[in-house]
Amino acid sequence: MNFSFALSAVCKMIADAPREAPTRIVEYLHDAFPHYDWVGIYWVEGQDLVLGPWKGPAATEHTRIPIGKGVCGAAAASGRTEVVADVSKDPRYLACFASTKSEIVVPIRAGTRVIGEIDIDGRELGAFGPEDRQFLEAVAALVATLWPAVPATSSRA
Repeated sequence: MNFSFALSAVCKMIADAPREAPTRIVEYLHDAFPHYDWVGIYWVEGQDLVLGPWKGPAATEHTRIPIGKGVCGAAAASGRTEVVADVSKDPRYLACFASTKSEIVVPIRAGTRVIGEIDIDGRELGAFGPEDRQFLEAVAALVATLWPAVPATSSRA
């Protein structure tokens, strides 16, 4: 997949329909990248991450995660992208699906404040490389431009 083409598509989604953009972006990432098995956006509400739009083979039981808990909570606490090549070797991983082998979590920041994150699971070990990280960090920066207009309760995909 051409990441620059995908980034242009994300920009267009934001420009065309800002309120629907998070849901449309989640759907697009899931559908355009076969190795993105489950894609979701969590929004920060107080001291928790609350699941917003998502798309994948099934719902996750982790709809609210305390900041600092799990890989998602760690990324929110540190403000840094977390790439886990093998979730079975990371004690922070909160198991969602037996099929998940790897995960990438990219914070969405408004200035220095983490306001949410993009969470993606992969079915293959080491599914996410440096190109995925760079692309998803750019997507997160674009999603951040929607804040505070898009509420944390943005609908599920």
